Amino acid sequence: MAERIDRGTVVTIAYELRDVEGALLDEEGATVAYLHGGYGGIFPKVEAALEGHGPGHEVTLTLDPEDAFGDYDPELLRVEPREAFPDVLQEGMRFEGVPGEVPSEDLRVYTVTGIADDKVVVDGNHPLAGERIWFRCTVREIRPATAEELRHGHAHGEHAPESEEG
Repeated sequence: MAERIDRGTVVTIAYELRDVEGALLDEEGATVAYLHGGYGGIFPKVEAALEGHGPGHEVTLTLDPEDAFGDYDPELLRVEPREAFPDVLQEGMRFEGVPGEVPSEDLRVYTVTGIADDKVVVDGNHPLAGERIWFRCTVREIRPATAEELRHGHAHGEHAPESEEG
């Protein structure tokens, strides 16, 4: 068990994320583990505020869009032909990439925001892009990262983001 947060430690935090009106944006009591040290597992401003601290440390920050999910990019709003999507389609469904997009390792996730007879509107912005958010967390655990986690550039285990495990 590490005693302080430094580069190469895996930090588990309990966090609360709210919009500017105070509405909870994630499940109550959410917990996440991330690899500390600029690996992109958490907002850089939060990582900087946690640097050097230990278990029990609390941080409360207001994050502007550029510190959180980015500014809203109208170029990521697209209208695509309906036939390019599955027969069963509803608003809120999410897809990696869109028809005609060249596959890459960094496929953007698009959310269906509108459906007309022959067209589908998809948005590649994060749902919270352009939003200021309120972030509070408490450090629950700190441990040295494994060699595998350092190679992969992210935390593994129980509280690691599902898309990053392995």
